[in-house]
Amino acid sequence: MEESKIVNKMSRVGILGNVLLAGFKLFAGVIGKSGAMVSDAVHSLSDVFATVIAFFGVRLSRQPEDEEHPYGHERIESVASLFLGLILAGTGLGIGYTGLRKLFAPEALEVPTLLPLIAAAVSIAAKEGMFQYTMHYAKKLNSSAFKADAWHHRSDAFSSVGSFIGIGLAKLGFPVMDPIASLVICLFILKIAFDISRDAVSKMLDTSCGEEFEQGVRTFVEAQSGVRHIDLLHTRQFGNKVYIELEIAVQGDLPLVEAHAIAESVHHSLEKEYPAVKHVMVHVNPDTEE
Repeated sequence: MEESKIVNKMSRVGILGNVLLAGFKLFAGVIGKSGAMVSDAVHSLSDVFATVIAFFGVRLSRQPEDEEHPYGHERIESVASLFLGLILAGTGLGIGYTGLRKLFAPEALEVPTLLPLIAAAVSIAAKEGMFQYTMHYAKKLNSSAFKADAWHHRSDAFSSVGSFIGIGLAKLGFPVMDPIASLVICLFILKIAFDISRDAVSKMLDTSCGEEFEQGVRTFVEAQSGVRHIDLLHTRQFGNKVYIELEIAVQGDLPLVEAHAIAESVHHSLEKEYPAVKHVMVHVNPDTEE
């Protein structure tokens, strides 16, 4: 219930905040004659769709196991993150196209008014605040979709920084800087889109959790009572969760009941020590080095 309340609250804040901000920036861009600010407004509007996708992705991924999905639904969140990355990439390319079109049509260049500059400053503060807010709760939920949504907010803040610089230079007599700002915004957005998409695909392909994580697990397990050493350790990401396959060596002449008790202890201790671990498979081998 607590997770559900957090997800609902984050979604409301994200959607309402982005709708209001996108409307304000679009108004400022059109009235203030700034293509960079209009591009910035489109970026904020894409954040609305990003938050909606993150909301449904997280809610669906939290469904319990069923007959058709005995391992759970965590990968739905990775699918949502991938969609967010693709939406972000599409937004960036659209902004870049608009900037290039204006850059090669000098007659279309106009000097923005002060209003878009104010809108850019407001957007920087608001989007950075939304990034910090969303990332705080995304870490509490260990949600890759909402982490991606948070970076969506941060990319919008970067976008507004580019708009602010471009509009400011345009007002100083360099109108070409307004579309150039759109191109810089495009590059920022594409980089973040690539990182989000790569992380989502990685979590969908049973990628290992990395050497640092596995070394931590190895050290922890070998410190458990009754464990002589580890014969095999595999980890894999499953959405925002982790699966561990483990072969441990114990004293060769132990009764089955005692060997099983050691394996059970390792299993429960790992799940307690690492909250992201959903399941541990422990196989017991007799220690051949005795």
